[in-house]
Amino acid sequence: MSMVIVTQTWAQATPPVRVSWKMLSDVLFTEKFVESENASFLFPEFGSSIKRLEGQEIIITGYMFPLDVKKNFYVLSANAFANCFFCGRAGPESIIQLKLKKGHRKYVMDEKVTIKGVLKLNDSDVNYCNYILEEVEETYF
Repeated sequence: MSMVIVTQTWAQATPPVRVSWKMLSDVLFTEKFVESENASFLFPEFGSSIKRLEGQEIIITGYMFPLDVKKNFYVLSANAFANCFFCGRAGPESIIQLKLKKGHRKYVMDEKVTIKGVLKLNDSDVNYCNYILEEVEETYF
């Protein structure tokens, strides 16, 4: 009887895949003017390692920002709000918009949590973050 050893990289692993904020920095941004908004926005070009994770369940740890609790609008950030997530060179790749599952517990600003959800990449709709997690729930991995 022979034994087969299989190795995987993080982008090939079976979900859920633990993702770091450094991994999410595999993205380049180009500023473009959007006529309908009469403003310029940064549009992402995701690296190949991030593209391979789209549609997969991932796990990530960050700081919770309950921006509009009534509308279930939450963001997870690499940095605490007290440190201002866009100050100090942090960019759009340092936040993830969350679509939490119904019945989730109440979160407070800057609460450090580990969550899992299905990764969606957004490279065109300026009304949403570039990274979106769907079907989000808290996990203890």
